[in-house]
Order: sequence, then structure tokens, then C-alpha cells
Amino acid sequence: MNGEPVDVCLLMEGSYPYVLGGVSSWTHDVIRAYPELTFHVVALVADRSQRKLAYELPPNVKGLTHVYLQEPDPGWPWTRKAAELFRRIEAPLLQLQQGGGLAEVEEVVRLLAPRRPRIGRRVLLNSEDAFRMVVRLYEQTLPDASFLEYFWGLRALMGGMFSVMLAPMPAAKVYHAISTGYAGLFAARARLETGRPAILTEHGIYTNERRIEILMAEWLFEGSDMSLAVEKKKRDLRDLWLDTFASYSKACYDACDQIFTLYGGNQEFQRRQGADPEKLKIIPNGIDYAGYSKVVRDTSDRPPTIALIGRVVPIKDVKTYIRAAGILREDIPDLKAMILGPLEEDPQYVEECRTIVRHLDLEDTVIFAGRVKLTDWLGKVDAIALTSVSEAQPLVILEAGAAGVPTVATDVGSCAELILGRGDEEPAIGPGGAITPLASPLDTARELRELLLDPVWRDRCAAAIKERVRRYYDKKEIDRIYRGVYETYRTMPDRPALFGKAA
Repeated sequence: MNGEPVDVCLLMEGSYPYVLGGVSSWTHDVIRAYPELTFHVVALVADRSQRKLAYELPPNVKGLTHVYLQEPDPGWPWTRKAAELFRRIEAPLLQLQQGGGLAEVEEVVRLLAPRRPRIGRRVLLNSEDAFRMVVRLYEQTLPDASFLEYFWGLRALMGGMFSVMLAPMPAAKVYHAISTGYAGLFAARARLETGRPAILTEHGIYTNERRIEILMAEWLFEGSDMSLAVEKKKRDLRDLWLDTFASYSKACYDACDQIFTLYGGNQEFQRRQGADPEKLKIIPNGIDYAGYSKVVRDTSDRPPTIALIGRVVPIKDVKTYIRAAGILREDIPDLKAMILGPLEEDPQYVEECRTIVRHLDLEDTVIFAGRVKLTDWLGKVDAIALTSVSEAQPLVILEAGAAGVPTVATDVGSCAELILGRGDEEPAIGPGGAITPLASPLDTARELRELLLDPVWRDRCAAAIKERVRRYYDKKEIDRIYRGVYETYRTMPDRPALFGKAA
């Protein structure tokens, strides 16, 4: 770790500054909110392919470091005492596959740090000693699984971990991870190596989101037990991946000085995964209420209009929204159903959505507008729909709400809290829309129909959500809270680091 430390090092996995969306927008706003602070961004990405910035980095971002999770640096083709290294590293790697935590991460750091930058994937992944260790791990963990599937699955996991362990460490006064997973693993390493504080903000619970992805990853479980038996008989590759990411989360929770999340429901998951309740604190998302509340309603003679605001990706379940629009058009023939969000992240899914539009004869109803300036559109929208299968605290509900646009959303994350109000809301404000079950076009269409065809109800919901955003989710207050957090931790004195002194 070299150079003058920045105030805050942000640890981002698969998001800012290359991917548009809620977490990235939140991060960009955080950086811009504190021009007096300096930032360094660590972007953990899959591979070394060329990427286009989705955000122009503000001038107080002093550095951008990439960690390529699928492609660790090659390093030298050999290292001294390689066989001894693998014998010593085998035990902590085994524990990290079965519910380990910070102690095992610390041991991996101790073993690898003295060998940087010489060691890399040629020794750690491609050498004969590495292969022998994989065979031993296979025999101890999943001897009944296909060795070929185990080999490639473990190689992917180890490649990600070694990339994090070997990456350059930016000098910073505080390290701020915006998820657990590999970003959280980097935060744990930073705390161990530098003695500087680490903090975590979880928008969604990383292990839950990875669970969804892993369960859908057919390539990972080819040949696994697909029977309908109630009790699973044997541990499989799915467990290997899930347990490993649970270990990374536990290591991050233990390493961090404080753990923030957006709403109370997340804290229950964090406690179950081993987070110290004394470290937990809620800081909700905030939006520019003053700006969005100035959006002028378009009262011209225009078609009733709904919108889904977000990336066109499977987790947003855009297909349910399209089917709901098809049902809704039966009662409202001139309906316009906008899709306002980037289309480039998953072209195959976008094409599947367009196919459904054509199949349902909705070309004149459903409009893929792509990325837009939201304030130019909200005045023309009567209600928004959020059909996601997973969310944390969606900014679009708050942004639309500040503009007086009610929402129909699935019962995920904090959506019910945002739309219907928290249990401690005093005085109660009332509903700002409606909550529906997952993957239910019929329920989504029914609630949207109520808002579109009953202007009195729509106005009540619009007023309620606007007042709730003003009272609880104004970004000015949220910025004040995080400014205090950064000031507290960046001014803390150095603490003992893993190697006896701050690096």
C-alpha cells in the first residue's frame, strides 16, 4: 500500500462505475455529496474485457482500481516451497467452503501477502501442486460429485478469492464495502492488512441474491439430484458455492466496525448470518426530494400511462409487467406501458421480452424507451409498476413518490414499508399504492387498474407517498448522517494490523 491515503475507498462488485442501477446511482450520489472528501473506487469485475463508463467519475475520485475476479494476474511460473504453501493453505480454504470466517481469511492473507506480486494464477490455479490440493479438497468435501464439475466450480471460486487477495491495496483512511461477497472479502483483507476501519452498507443481502443466481445456474449443477424428495441426501456443488459466500459474509461482518442496511427486514438476515447486533444500524436510501417534487404533472389529454423504471434484466421480472399490461389493455385500450431503463445489460432477455410483446400484440402499448432522464418522464406517468423478484429499497419508488406518482410493487425488500408505511409511522400517512405477490400479472394489472380508473384513489395515494418521502427519505438528511459516519471513522487512529503495524 503506497501513496497518500484517500479519505474513503469504495469497494464495488459488479456495479459502479460500469453498470447503471440503484446501487450505482446511490454510490455516484454519495461521492458527489462530499466534494471535500477524496475517494478511490475498487471495481471488482468479471474479466479484463473493455468496459465503458456508465458514470463520469467526479473530480474527487482520485483513483480507480480493477480486480478481475475470473482472471487473477499470472504471476511467476514458480514459487519457492509451493508444495508447503498448498499444504498450509488447504485447511483455511476447506473451512471457507464449510462455514468459516475471518480467522480463515486472515490465514490466507498471512500465507499469500509475503509472496505478492510474484505469485498468481500460474502457481495458485494452474500448477501441479494446485491440482493435487484440489483433489484432496474434493476427496474431503464432495467425493460423490462429478470431479470435472467440482474442479471447474472450485476453480471459479478460488480464482475470485485469489484475485481479491492479490490485488493492489489502495491507501485509504476508511474502507467502505457496498456489499459482502468479494467486495466484503476485500474489506476484510483491508482491515487485516492496514489496521484502518472498514464499514459495510448492504442494500440487498448478497447471499440471498447469490442464492437466487446459483439456484438458476443450470450449468453449475448438471447431474445433481433433481428428484422431488423432501430431504436432500447429499451435499452438492450448490452447497459449496452457498457456504463459501456465507463464509465471506461472516468474515466481512466480523471485520467491519459498523454494518449499515436500508431497512429492518435486512437486519434479521444479517443476524442469522453471524453479524454482531451491536454493529447494526439502519440508514435508508434518500433522494433529492426538492428536485423530484418540482416535476410538473402533465394534465393534457393523453393516454393513461404506466411505467416500469429499471434495467431490463431477469431479476426485474419485466415479463410479468408486460403480461400485466396485456391484461390491463382489455379495460383501457389506449393504455401506454413504458419501460424506462437501459437495454444493454442482458440482450437475450430483452429479446425475450420483445417476443412476448409481439406475441401479445402489444407493439402499440409497450414501449421500450431505454435510458431516459427520469424527471422528463415522471410528469407523464400516472403510476409505476415494480415487478422485481428481489429488491432492497428501490430508489424508483422514492423518486416517483416525490413527484406524486404512486407505485404498485411486489412484496420484496422494503417495498411494503415504502408504499404502506413503517410500523412506527406516526401519524400514519396511508398507502401510497399497493403491494402484490411475486410473478402475478393478474394482481399487478388489478391494482394498476384501480389507480388508473379511480382518480380520487390515485390522488390519495399520490399525496401519501409524496408526504412519506418528504418526511423520511430526503437525501439531505441521509447525507448528513453519512458525513458523520465518514468523519468518525476516517479520523480514528491506526489500530494494529495483521503484520504488526499499519501498512
